[in-house]
Amino acid sequence: MEDVSKKRHLAKTITWRVIASLTTFCIAYFFFKEDPLATEKATGVAITESIIKMGLYYVHERFWYKSNFGLPTRKNQQKDS
Repeated sequence: MEDVSKKRHLAKTITWRVIASLTTFCIAYFFFKEDPLATEKATGVAITESIIKMGLYYVHERFWYKSNFGLPTRKNQQKDS
């Protein structure tokens, strides 16, 4: 069960990153649109943001998966997952 959960969290991380990075690219492009290198700059911002935030999101998702906060039915389940 643990492998399935990690794969699911990883898939959610990647799909969310695609959506968020496209949004970041559009915002960065808007701010750089007067610059002749707007596309390159917006791409750099989106890639950097993606790498950093993908890792942070995955750790955040795993933390919440292991947390019992708001899930009273999980309190008696094994905590090593």
